[in-house]
Amino acid sequence: MGLDFEYNHSQTPIDEEEKAGLLISTITTLGELDEFEQHNIEKAVLWSLNKKFTPAQIFTSDFIKNLHKRMYGQVWSWAGEFRKTDKNIGVPWHRIQLDLQQLLDDAIFWHENQIYSPDEIAIRFKHRLVSIHCFSNGNGRHSRLMADITIEKLYGQPIFTWGEKNLAKESDLRKEYISSLQAADQGEYTSLLSFARM
Repeated sequence: MGLDFEYNHSQTPIDEEEKAGLLISTITTLGELDEFEQHNIEKAVLWSLNKKFTPAQIFTSDFIKNLHKRMYGQVWSWAGEFRKTDKNIGVPWHRIQLDLQQLLDDAIFWHENQIYSPDEIAIRFKHRLVSIHCFSNGNGRHSRLMADITIEKLYGQPIFTWGEKNLAKESDLRKEYISSLQAADQGEYTSLLSFARM
């Protein structure tokens, strides 16, 4: 296929079998891949804008898979399918369903019992989702859109700004984002909550 992507240290490499699922044969660089993915993601965002969702719809494995397929289905044949290999981050692939179900149950509990503020529910959900790393690619962008849908559809709040930049590209802003995720790994959500509203 001739795909030889160069990844920065915080990106999850796509293995050869996953690269075979690329639906657009003209893509040869990571920059081109990002452009096609971004175009597909924008369609998924538009789809979500005019929809109403309940917690019982959002906090499900089916919704998570469907949103990923809408975000990447025109680029990757495996979009919307949980990964079947281990990556440099995320839980072992065979634990994805179990860990995800625990997160979904927790999120419903947080929502029903108002355990955290709306922003913190959405951000904790996003953080745990990206930590599980359900998919072969696009987990960061997928988890951010899940947080946006959660905050807007369930709580009527503005979507997060995420620094108003493309966080898929290497930059000082991406480094700050990764640093705030690492703090959240240690149970400190203040910096991630602040970053989401920059």
